[in-house]
Amino acid sequence: MSVAAGLLRTARPKQWLKNILVFAAPGAAGVLDQAGALGKTVLAFVAFCLAASGIYMWNDALDVNADRLHPTKRRRPVAAGVVPIATAKVAGTVLTAAALGVAALTGRWQTVAVVAGYVVVVMLYSAWLKHVAVLDIVTVSSGFVLRAAGGATAVDVPMSNWFVLVTVFGSLFIVTGKRYAEMREIGEDAAAVRTTLAAYNLGYLRIVLTVSCGAALLSYCQWAFETRDAVHSAWPFYELSIVPLLTALLRYALVLEQGRGAAPEDVFASDRVLQLMGVTWVIIFGLAVYVR
Repeated sequence: MSVAAGLLRTARPKQWLKNILVFAAPGAAGVLDQAGALGKTVLAFVAFCLAASGIYMWNDALDVNADRLHPTKRRRPVAAGVVPIATAKVAGTVLTAAALGVAALTGRWQTVAVVAGYVVVVMLYSAWLKHVAVLDIVTVSSGFVLRAAGGATAVDVPMSNWFVLVTVFGSLFIVTGKRYAEMREIGEDAAAVRTTLAAYNLGYLRIVLTVSCGAALLSYCQWAFETRDAVHSAWPFYELSIVPLLTALLRYALVLEQGRGAAPEDVFASDRVLQLMGVTWVIIFGLAVYVR
């Protein structure tokens, strides 16, 4: 593998799927059919992709020794010696600066602030917080909230309290599921590759999974009912959108119990039921927003 190919792999293009959350608030507000709003949302999406890739560069440079002990992470380009550590740091810095520049193209300083906040939070996670139990999963979850906030600030639309809670608890469910799957997959050596796994046990993580899943579903239900009443829709699309969301949450819980989920992006890319529920939700929710 060449250094260029190694840098591309280190940038983790597959992880950019997470940044689709940037479209959530503009989509819920029904402004994505406006060229200006769509353009700004795309810029926010690109900014978060660049920021995430820059952070991955730095993360792999800082974690090179731990990654070499991991059964799969040891094949990452930096850990494998394909990409020099110094090169990864320089590339990470350039991508992060580019992310702030693209965010500025939205014409709103708030978007730049949110992207900068995302970079700071995730860098703190990479340098310190990932070694502190509970704070590690909360910090990663906050990154999803900042993505949603980035989309909202880019087009200047509000985020309802219930929408924020859905994002908070939904992301906590996914992140905790990743830790749960890692513990089941790696077993007794889990603490050697992720420090906080020494403080967790499967029982505790199941509790957090249950609480976060239930809270996300209840928050979404409340948001759906409240939004339908606010827009006075004659169609029950907001309420119907609860069904695919509930099915997706239950399906993902099953995936975790089957021993998968250490790489959520791989699960979403391969599980046909989750994909079907995602498409169904998008269709129903789109009808809710644009059909009155």
